[in-house]
Amino acid sequence: MTTPVQPALDGTVPEQPKTKTQQRIEDYETWVELVRPTFVEIAQTGQPFLFWKVARDRELPDPPDRDHDWGRFAASLHKDGITRTDGYGHTRDKSAVRRWRGTVAAMKGRAA
Repeated sequence: MTTPVQPALDGTVPEQPKTKTQQRIEDYETWVELVRPTFVEIAQTGQPFLFWKVARDRELPDPPDRDHDWGRFAASLHKDGITRTDGYGHTRDKSAVRRWRGTVAAMKGRAA
């Protein structure tokens, strides 16, 4: 948490703290090539995960259509036998999202 700074009354504007800018990839296939290895690695651990937490923690770029491409990507990993559902988790605003876990095939290195 940052402490608010009282601006000086000399007409200067205080410098704003720098924030991380989220990189966005404009091509879906290129974006998948960048983020897929991260999720295959996570699936191989067998630990449950939430896509948004992995993306935030690993500072992954956003897809071209953020509202739909994450779901499309999650479905492709599931279809490829890399992930399976594992209950539900919460988003930052406490709404429910699917929790995922790697399949046995992914954990043994047979699916990638």
